[in-house]
Amino acid sequence: SLEKDYALFGRLSKVANGENPLRITLQRFVLRALLEDVLVAASARLKTMSRGRYDLQVARQPEGGRGSSGLELEVADAWTGGTRPAATLSGGEGFLASLSLALGLADVVQSRAGGIHLDAVFVDEGFGTLDEDVLELAMRVLTDLRAGGRMVGIISHVQQLRERIGTRLEVLADRESS
Repeated sequence: SLEKDYALFGRLSKVANGENPLRITLQRFVLRALLEDVLVAASARLKTMSRGRYDLQVARQPEGGRGSSGLELEVADAWTGGTRPAATLSGGEGFLASLSLALGLADVVQSRAGGIHLDAVFVDEGFGTLDEDVLELAMRVLTDLRAGGRMVGIISHVQQLRERIGTRLEVLADRESS
């Protein structure tokens, strides 16, 4: 009788620890649900910045067919109709995806935090990898954030940004300090 009872708990433990057809632990299952919410918000921004080309999504199959699964990202490419690992994005595309993920995460945290408003967003570098057109799209998204009431701080050495941002703090280095 005890063996039968413990068998049920043993099976439940195995499933919760990833011994299931999806090879996903209970913890990763919950994280995946949260990640999918972030990806919805991130994809809305990435779609704008990529001119409708990219959507972010959780990968359907684990990479390499081994190990645990559930949190790998892939990109749906509207131009090719296929999907591919997010790691295959170019430098500029990867920057846009990272920016979109950061903003999507901020949106989800804010929506779940019981009325707490995230007043500031800081973006550190990455702008140097963007061509002029993509830089314009990224700046438009950041300008929209400012218009929505968020302070947007950009940390960058890119001259084009210095010329476009009216209010800025420049850090200059000399032999004694910066």
